Amino acid sequence: MSKTKNESIKIIPLGGVGEIGKNMYVIEVDEEIFVIDAGLMFPENEMLGIDIVIPDIQYLIENKDRVKGIFLTHGHEDSIGAITYVLNSVKAPVYGTRLTNALVKARLKDEQVHEEVKFYNIHSDSLLHFKSIDVTFFRTTHSIPDSVGVCLHTSEGVIVHTGEFKFDQSAKHLYRPDLGKMAQIGDKGVLCLLSDSIEAERPGYTTSEAVIAQHVTDAFRMATGRVIVASFASNLIRLQQVFDAAEQNNRKVVVVGKSLKRVYDVALKLGYIHVREGMIISIDEIGDYPKDEVVIIATGTQGEPFEALQRMSKRTHRQVNIEEGDTVLITATPSPGMEVTVGKTIDMLYRAGANVLTANKMVHVSGHGSQEDLKFMLNIMKPKYFVPIQGEYKMLVAHSQLAHDIGLPYKQIFILDKGDVLQYKDGKMRMSGRVQAGNVLIDGIGVGDVGNIVLRDRKLLSEDGVFTVVVTINRKNKTIVSGPEIISRGFVYVRESEELMEGASGIVTDIVHTYLQKGSFEWNAIKQDVRDQLNYYLFNKTRRRPMILPIIMEV
Repeated sequence: MSKTKNESIKIIPLGGVGEIGKNMYVIEVDEEIFVIDAGLMFPENEMLGIDIVIPDIQYLIENKDRVKGIFLTHGHEDSIGAITYVLNSVKAPVYGTRLTNALVKARLKDEQVHEEVKFYNIHSDSLLHFKSIDVTFFRTTHSIPDSVGVCLHTSEGVIVHTGEFKFDQSAKHLYRPDLGKMAQIGDKGVLCLLSDSIEAERPGYTTSEAVIAQHVTDAFRMATGRVIVASFASNLIRLQQVFDAAEQNNRKVVVVGKSLKRVYDVALKLGYIHVREGMIISIDEIGDYPKDEVVIIATGTQGEPFEALQRMSKRTHRQVNIEEGDTVLITATPSPGMEVTVGKTIDMLYRAGANVLTANKMVHVSGHGSQEDLKFMLNIMKPKYFVPIQGEYKMLVAHSQLAHDIGLPYKQIFILDKGDVLQYKDGKMRMSGRVQAGNVLIDGIGVGDVGNIVLRDRKLLSEDGVFTVVVTINRKNKTIVSGPEIISRGFVYVRESEELMEGASGIVTDIVHTYLQKGSFEWNAIKQDVRDQLNYYLFNKTRRRPMILPIIMEV
């Protein structure tokens, strides 16, 4: 479909490979750059104090004049969560479906971003013309409506990004995939397929949403008190199932959480969820109804529910707390690394008196295709080259093995890392260098101002605390005016460690006196000497390594 002969095609993942979330893929065709998704990732356990993680977009900033568009596959945080940060630096038009664009606009409004952004609504029959390529789309089945795959039609064949998908034979009209269109794309000739890998280790097909809907309804019917549903904010298919089950069981529904309320308002306004009139009540109206007639849907500040559930269990939530006899449905699958948090949360819920239903009791199903779904996508697309995306490294490997099992040679399968450049030129696909890529950490309103050194310091402080020494000197008289004063936080309790404090004080006093007697006085040298000798002394005495902060002042 491309009008001109394309000399060079590059595929560059800036996020979403070797990790779950933070999806961002750059397709560079000749001089034009096309970006697919701009997602965030929730912080890993060692990222202390970090709110969210977004991709490093330095490559896009350096080439912002060549960026022709940002294409969004669906409205989940892992695909749109970083869009505000990207648009602050790269002024490119945004192409998304009606629901996805509406969610992005609501996010921009909430975050008070006033940049002039051009939004273009696309659908499965849209055809976009650019200088070097044409772009088309196809509907996919996911846990949010208006999910699409993206096709970039080059002179060498189609580059297909599947978005996040599964195949569900019971999918209702808002979630039905364009199977016929997928087959047509495969018949035209797919140069390279980029496909979702999150459930590549799971055998069989992903369980149908129809099965889950029935289990949710049964759980509502069996509950004798309030039902609290914990879900990711943008999992619209789960929200609809909750509304349907509430209607069947004559329950009122309360929506709790800023991000959940934003998604709910947008989806209801556009007709992507259907709620019986009078079913939704405010948090203040809960007391007006018997407990067995109330359902509460809740998420946390970033749209994930586990933090909110912990606050409810500890009775520190601003709006809802767990009560004896509540039934809690955890319908959110934790991301890797959060299993400990989820286990702790469930334990806290039981201690608070709740009955807990989790994915083990079939109240949740993945929005991503399992092995047979992934094989079906590979078979229908029939790609010449294959790049597994969206998943941890082990998932990418498992997906590449599936591709090999159905007949694709390993030499035509590429597992990429963030920043890798995969180039198709002169009839061959090969690796051709790297660009800058990695994590940008968001802490409060700070973007990227927290790096590895700050995280290392936070980790050190969390493990062995801080040991501060304050000394005031008079260089002219070569005397110590006051101190050493020692302040310990998170290291030892000072009143029960007088001998240790006296020994540390003596070491600092000796070091300072030694430097005062010298002809020249080097501030950095004395501080480093204090750190080194105190570190040796404290480790020998306690086997701990606190962060040592020497503060030396002059009068």
